[in-house]
Amino acid sequence: MASASSSSTGSVQNPKKSLGLFANAIKRKDSFIQFFAMTGIFLLSMRSLGQKYRINDLQEDTSALKEEHGTLTDRMKSIKRGLLDEAALDSTGLFASRLRLLFADNE
Repeated sequence: MASASSSSTGSVQNPKKSLGLFANAIKRKDSFIQFFAMTGIFLLSMRSLGQKYRINDLQEDTSALKEEHGTLTDRMKSIKRGLLDEAALDSTGLFASRLRLLFADNE
């Protein structure tokens, strides 16, 4: 019987402690507000840092793509020039005129 009464008083004491914690939170609400605000600022800072590294990666990708674009453009011009030079060797000139028509809209 003594153990039954002690367990019932133990369960009654737990709500008092949780109410005490809640009352303590209300009593020190400025500290809790400050804690949540600082947590929010910290999370935003972490997000900002991740975005900063993503921007740096995208800038590196952009410069690599620009370099590749320049290389491909030079290669295309070289191929066009080679085709036109070979077509100029044709005695009829039909092939060269057709190539000039094809390449005229890109220049």
